[in-house]
Amino acid sequence: MKRLLTLLGFFALITARAQEFQTVFEKTKGEETVTYDQCITYYKKLDAAYPTVSFKTFGLTDAGYPLQLVLFSKDKSFDPQQWHRQGKVVIMINNGIHPGEPDGIDASMMLLRDLASGKIQAPANVVLGVIPVYNIGGSLNRTSFSRVNQDGPKSYGFRGSAQNLDLNRDFIKSDSREAKEFATIFHWLNPDILIDNHVSDGADYQYTMTLLTTQHNKLGGAIGNYLHDVFEPLLYKGMTAKQWPMTPYVNFEDGNPERGWTAFYDPPRYSSGYAALFQTMSFMPETHMLKPFKARVEATYALMQTFIESASGEAKAIKAAREASIAAVKEQDRFYLSYKPDTSRYSKISFMGYEAGRKKSDVTGMDRMFYDHSKPFTKEVKFYNQFAGYNESVKPAAYIIPQGWHELTTLLQVNHVLMQRLARDTEITVTVYRIEDYKTATRAYEKHYRQSNTKVSSSLQKIPFRKGDYLIYTGQHADRFLVETLDPAGDDGYFTWNFFDAILQQKEGYSNYRWEDVAAAWLNSHPELRTELEEKKKADAKFAASASAQLDFVYKRSPYYEPAHMRYPVYRIEK
Repeated sequence: MKRLLTLLGFFALITARAQEFQTVFEKTKGEETVTYDQCITYYKKLDAAYPTVSFKTFGLTDAGYPLQLVLFSKDKSFDPQQWHRQGKVVIMINNGIHPGEPDGIDASMMLLRDLASGKIQAPANVVLGVIPVYNIGGSLNRTSFSRVNQDGPKSYGFRGSAQNLDLNRDFIKSDSREAKEFATIFHWLNPDILIDNHVSDGADYQYTMTLLTTQHNKLGGAIGNYLHDVFEPLLYKGMTAKQWPMTPYVNFEDGNPERGWTAFYDPPRYSSGYAALFQTMSFMPETHMLKPFKARVEATYALMQTFIESASGEAKAIKAAREASIAAVKEQDRFYLSYKPDTSRYSKISFMGYEAGRKKSDVTGMDRMFYDHSKPFTKEVKFYNQFAGYNESVKPAAYIIPQGWHELTTLLQVNHVLMQRLARDTEITVTVYRIEDYKTATRAYEKHYRQSNTKVSSSLQKIPFRKGDYLIYTGQHADRFLVETLDPAGDDGYFTWNFFDAILQQKEGYSNYRWEDVAAAWLNSHPELRTELEEKKKADAKFAASASAQLDFVYKRSPYYEPAHMRYPVYRIEK
C-alpha cells in the first residue's frame, strides 16, 4: 500500500509539473505558437526546475539578442567532450530558422519538458542540444500574413532575418552573426545527428510529415551508407508505428508524381549540407503546410521522439560509422566538388497523394490546376536518390593563406580548422591558381552576385610569404570543409561566394600613348615576345585589327603587370 501511495504521489507530481509547464500551443489547443520572449522564459524556468536541463547563452545575433542553447542529459552532465568519450549519441536540434515555420519551436518545448519530467523515458545514451529559436530577428517580426500557403498558427515570425537573409542559405558563407554562432555551437557539440525543423511549400498530398535527408552519396563513406541502409529506414518505420506515415521531402509541384522526383541536393549553404562536411547525419523535417498547425506540431514531436529512440537503439553503430568516416576523410586524397542525380538508378516508393484536376479560376476566369481531395490515391512512384560526384579536387599537403584575408581565416577558425602562423618571412614553392574565366550572376542571391563556371590555370611558383601568414596542414577533421570551400571551382566555395572578388579588379594600368614607347622598348629587348605577338596577329584577325588588344597582350606579359590580378590568394603545398 505504501509503495502504491508513493507511486501515486510521484505521478501526481509529474502531472502537476506538466501543468506548470503547459505551453502556449497546449493552452490554445494548437491554435497559437509561442513568442520569442515566452519561449526563452519557458526554458529558463525549465532549467531552474530540472537538473537534467541546462540553459546556455552564446554570442550576439544580428537581432542584438544572444543565441541560446538548451541541453538535456539524463545524467545531469553537460560536457560534450565527455558525452563523446562515453559513447553517447549527440543530437542537435535547430528551430525557427524560418520563424514562419514554427512547428519545431513548440514541439521542442514539450519534448524537453516531457523528457525532464519523466513523462517519456529518456535513454541514458542519447543527449540533446536544442536551439530554441535560431532566427531571432525573424521571430520578432511577427505577422499573420507572410505564409499565405500555410494553415496556422494565428501569427508567426518572418522568413528573413534581421539582415533580411534566408539563414538556411547562409551556413557556409556566414554573412550573419547567427551563422557564426551556429558554427560555434555545432563544433562545441560535435553532433552525430542534426535536425533542422521546417514546414514545406509546394505540392499537396496526404502526409503531415516529409523528411529531407542529407543526400547519402554526398555524405559518403561508412556514415553515408549507414544513413541510407539502416538509420533512415528506422525513422520511417518508427513514424508508421506512431500513426504518422512519412514520405521523402516532396520535390515536385505540378501534381504529377507518376514521373517521380529527385531527392533534394543540399550543398553546404544549407544546414544539412554544412553538417555533411563534418560527417554528421543531418535531416530537415518538413511538415506539410496545408495540414493544421496542431497536427504539424504533433508530427514533429513524434519524429523527434523517433530520432531519440532510433539513436538509442543504434548508438554503437552510429558512433562507429561516424568515427570511421572521420578517420577516412583525414586520409582521403580526392573530393568531389559537385554532384548530380544518377537518373539510371532509382527506388520505388509508395506515395499517398491526391489526383490533380482542372477547373475555372475565380480570379482569372482561366483554367487552373487543383488537388482533388475527393480522389486520394496510393501509387508506386520513382524516387531518384542516387547522386554521382564530379568536378574532382585533389587535397594538397597544406594550404597557405596570406593574413590579409582575415574575413576568410576568421571563418576557418570558427569552423575549428587547425592553423598555424609562419614564424618568419620566407619564400615557398607553391601551386598558384590563376582565374582564367568565370561568370558573375546578374541578379543578387542572398546578398551576393555569385560566381560560376570558374576556369583556372595552375603553375608552380616561388612566392614570398610574410611572418603571420596562415599555414594549414591537411589530415584533420576539417579536410572536406577545406577542400570544398577553398577550391575556386567549388559549388559553394568561398570564391563562388565572392570572398575573393578584389583580385578580379586590376589596380594599376597605363595610358596608351605612354605604354606605346615602353612596350616598344620591351619588345626590342625581348624578341621572343615580339614573335609571340606576331603569331597571335596571324592567327586572330580580330586581335590583329585591335591596337588596344595588342598593347594589353604585351602589358600582361611584362613585369609591369601586377601579379595579384586574377591570382587566387589560396596557395597549395603539394604532397
